[in-house]
Amino acid sequence: MTGQRVWREGWCAWLRRLAGNSVTSLDETRWVMLDVETSGLDPRRDRLLAVAAIALQVDWSSRRIAIALGDSFEVVLRQDQLTEAKDNILLHGIGVQRQREGMAPEQALAALADFVGHSPLLAFHAAFDRALITRHMKLHLRSTFPQGLPNRWVDLEPLCAVTHEQVRARSLDEWLAHFNIGCAVRHQAAADTLAECELLLRIWPRLATQCGCWADVERLAEQQRWIARA
Repeated sequence: MTGQRVWREGWCAWLRRLAGNSVTSLDETRWVMLDVETSGLDPRRDRLLAVAAIALQVDWSSRRIAIALGDSFEVVLRQDQLTEAKDNILLHGIGVQRQREGMAPEQALAALADFVGHSPLLAFHAAFDRALITRHMKLHLRSTFPQGLPNRWVDLEPLCAVTHEQVRARSLDEWLAHFNIGCAVRHQAAADTLAECELLLRIWPRLATQCGCWADVERLAEQQRWIARA
């Protein structure tokens, strides 16, 4: 074991003890990948239509990660104001009837919070997903989640970029194409989430050599923000 790895594992152990003493403890062995479907691309105004999530099991001691398909979540939120634009419906596949029959927003969001538990969250371009979920939680669950989900988030895109600096990809489609990852139905939350999990598995070998705990993953993603990209 190298000196760098010994130092990293000591650092991560200290961070785990610190997290264990916090109000919201961190479950580093179970990560959750999230994806949302919305009525548009403005997180300040558009509505949250659906959320899908899949857990990943992480074993830091062996540096292994695996998709836990049996540990997944998907919900369509009932809409008072229906999205009827054909282009939008064709994109995400959530028609008017499904919008009418969805779960009450407060129940759907409470179920999401219960599913994610204390797991750290990932999403591709996570700021968008986080903003939509936070705004709707403040609207429907203000008393229990006044600031949205308290979980820690990381954006998958900068992790792809920092582990594969030679790849000139930006969008999810470009990264999926680079790794030849198929997606059953693009722009549908459950399919996109699974494709994003597979993308994480592709970058994991390089990610695991640079990280020994979740805090390292956060730091690596943050580091990418300051690296110039062609």
